[in-house]
Amino acid sequence: MNLAALNPFHFIRGRFQQWWQSRLPLTDNVVLTQRNVYILPTRPGWMLALTLMVLLVASINYQLNLGYLLTFLLAGSALTGMHVCHGTLRGLAMNLIAPPAHFAGAAAIFDVKLTNTRRAARYGIGLSVLPGPDGQHPPHWVWADVPAQASQSVQVSFKPARRGLHHLPTLTAETRFPLGTFRVWTNWRPAAQMLVYPAPELRAPPLPPGEPRSGGADAKARWQSAGEFDGVRGYRRGDPLKLVMWKKAAKADEQGNGLVVRDTQQSQRHELWLDFAQAGSVGTEARLSRLCAWVLQADKLDLSYGLRLPGLEISPSSGEAHKRRCLEALALC
Repeated sequence: MNLAALNPFHFIRGRFQQWWQSRLPLTDNVVLTQRNVYILPTRPGWMLALTLMVLLVASINYQLNLGYLLTFLLAGSALTGMHVCHGTLRGLAMNLIAPPAHFAGAAAIFDVKLTNTRRAARYGIGLSVLPGPDGQHPPHWVWADVPAQASQSVQVSFKPARRGLHHLPTLTAETRFPLGTFRVWTNWRPAAQMLVYPAPELRAPPLPPGEPRSGGADAKARWQSAGEFDGVRGYRRGDPLKLVMWKKAAKADEQGNGLVVRDTQQSQRHELWLDFAQAGSVGTEARLSRLCAWVLQADKLDLSYGLRLPGLEISPSSGEAHKRRCLEALALC
């Protein structure tokens, strides 16, 4: 049992964080101003305030002129550091570059461009995904300095938990420059969405047998021990070079098996279908993971394949565009 879920403080904090994030606008480009930049003292800042209070009381009690000088010198330095710290984020522009589609369970990385229009550099700016209220996933900070009147790109990573079309997580940027006595931060909800493919099965079984075309031979195509479709055979002298599978040429040469070509007669009689109903008797997510692994395997072998899902059928084809279309269908199924 998760004891943090039973803690009323974590519950109230989580509800407040959800309410606060829902008030933030969805945008891929944001300019930080006084309205969306916040500041609070850090623990060292509170300790400094307590120390100044003790110094001031001691100076008043013992009438120490040097004590007054030290107290107000430190207080002035702290106030100057607060102004500089707030100005490090104020006026900074952040632009999100939408990430490509990714597989569930793998770290997704996207770029954020920080633009500084003022004549002074900005130091010690950190960017991270906003952690959840339970605190079980601590933030992974990426720190950068932005030169004067220039831009700096940083890469933020997170791990999508499940497939589908999702908004990018809420981001947070902060700085504690120059003294570390104040923390200045902002929260940012990107509007970009990211498509997450199912995680491919690690040890997927061989591809299913090919299905005979309408009016074709009754015998089904078989898979060889290496997992090749019967429409692939060894190279024979006189075979057209356009039928050679160049993607497998380097691997075949390393194994000493020679080149392989497509058997056009066999491929004309049979076609490969990746069917949801034939992906095992396990749950839906496990079936989609197996189909995802099959799509990647068929594309690696440069085979023509089709995809059957509940309510959707994609005709057999090949190539990068066809692979993307099949993976998108699996993600949105």
